Amino acid sequence: MALEIYKRGQGKYTRLCSAFGGAIIAGLGCLQLYKQLQATDLGLWTQTMVPAGLFVVLCLLIFWLVNRETVADFMISAEGEMKKVSWSTRKEVAVSTFIVIMVVALMSTLLGLSDLLFRVFFMWLLE
Repeated sequence: MALEIYKRGQGKYTRLCSAFGGAIIAGLGCLQLYKQLQATDLGLWTQTMVPAGLFVVLCLLIFWLVNRETVADFMISAEGEMKKVSWSTRKEVAVSTFIVIMVVALMSTLLGLSDLLFRVFFMWLLE
C-alpha cells in the first residue's frame, strides 16, 4: 500500500525530523511562490490554491521518500549508530572550546605580528 509506514516504530525520530525538515523547506518554497503569484493579476483562487496544492503534493512526496525501503533502512541504521556514540560531557566541551579559542587567538596574534614584521622589513628594503 502506498501510504503504509515501512517498519513502524524503527528510526521513528530520524524519519520524523527528516520529514518535518523537508516539509518546512517545501512550505518556505511554496510561501515564496505565493508571494510571486501575488504580484501577478491571476485570480485569488489561483494565487492561493497553486502553492497550497504544490505543498500537499510535496508533503506526500516527502512521506513517500521517508518510507521507501532503502531510505528508511538507512535512517533506521543511522539512528542506531547515533545511539552508540559516546557524547562528551558539558565540562569536556567547555574546556575543548576554551582551548580552541585560545589557540586561534594565539595563532592570529603570531600571524599578525609576522605580517607586521614582513611589512616593516620590505618597506625598509624598498626605501
